[in-house]
Amino acid sequence: MAALTQTRGHSGHGHSHGHHHHHDNVYLTSKNKNDAGVRITRIGLASNLGMAIAKGVGGYMFNSKAMVADAFHSVTDLASDILTLATISWSLRPPTDKFPVGFGKIESLGSLGVSGMLLTGGLWMLWGSTLSLYSHFFLDPAAAAELMAHAHSHGHSHGHDHGHGAPSIHAAWLAAGTVAVKEWLYHATMKVARERKSSVLASNAVHHRVDSLTGIVTLAVILGANFVQNAAWLDPVGGLLISLMVIKAGAENTVASVMELADRSIDDEVKGSIGKQVRKALADVPEGHVTQLREVTGIKSGQNYLVDLEISVPNNWTVEHVRDVEDNVRARVGGKVRGVRKVRVRFVPKETKTLPKFDEFIPGDVSAKSSPEPEDEHDHDDGNGHHHKHQ
Repeated sequence: MAALTQTRGHSGHGHSHGHHHHHDNVYLTSKNKNDAGVRITRIGLASNLGMAIAKGVGGYMFNSKAMVADAFHSVTDLASDILTLATISWSLRPPTDKFPVGFGKIESLGSLGVSGMLLTGGLWMLWGSTLSLYSHFFLDPAAAAELMAHAHSHGHSHGHDHGHGAPSIHAAWLAAGTVAVKEWLYHATMKVARERKSSVLASNAVHHRVDSLTGIVTLAVILGANFVQNAAWLDPVGGLLISLMVIKAGAENTVASVMELADRSIDDEVKGSIGKQVRKALADVPEGHVTQLREVTGIKSGQNYLVDLEISVPNNWTVEHVRDVEDNVRARVGGKVRGVRKVRVRFVPKETKTLPKFDEFIPGDVSAKSSPEPEDEHDHDDGNGHHHKHQ
């Protein structure tokens, strides 16, 4: 789930069908098998595996490009789910000396891998469907057979007229079965989601509905190719449509993963939630001491939010004062905003004017002349802040 734009509640999985780039995966990783949310999520995972295999084999056997495309779609969904399971525990591990901000970017890298696979597979499917359409409309049967045999050097015909023949009607039963299973999963998952008021399960349910819709496209093109005269071209058209959906999802998820790896700021919704909890924590400061939240920034690292806050406090406050406020703010934000793993607070005196944005950022144009290295290797510090030079 990791990063497909498919509204998956994956700590963001976003198959452009509307999504989170990364969701809370508690239902996939929980050991409590009696929990309704865990059960329906695992049933969904198992059904994705079964249907990916069935659609792949059925599409090949029954000569349906649309079904093969849909099978690839299922495989990439499944790969993202498995990747999520593989990376979630790692990405939530505490920081170490070598990895001082934790391991969240491991999930971001995995997300980039899955979305890259999705994009590549979508482009490959698009190429195959385009070749089929070209050969159908612009080449005679012999030339078309030669082109398709060359394109699929393994000879994707086994007696099916190399892309010109209509898909077998038996593929329709398989397509109808996958639609029925996905519709059942949608209703069953949404029922639990409403009971739990779980946005994660709700997004998973919507994902099942999207898969159901792609199954309906597959079913429509198989039936059309079999019952409408001279409509064998409908199957590659269906494959083309599904491949475009996969490409869109892959491109959106690839961009989202790259942005996360490049440390783009957390989104405004999360900033708003953090700001709300910080203000509640500051409201507990004894009366007469005016404190104010000036800025919330931070980055997303996998499922982890690494947050920076700037808070103004009275000029005469001691380190003990600010330490108490910092502890309260950290405890409240960490306990109330899901995903926050690190809170760093910068305190500034409230009587001073607002500091310029990014004032702590040292520009990258410092030259050797303006910042020289020590000239003498015998320079040393006596421990009291005084430098001594041995000539």
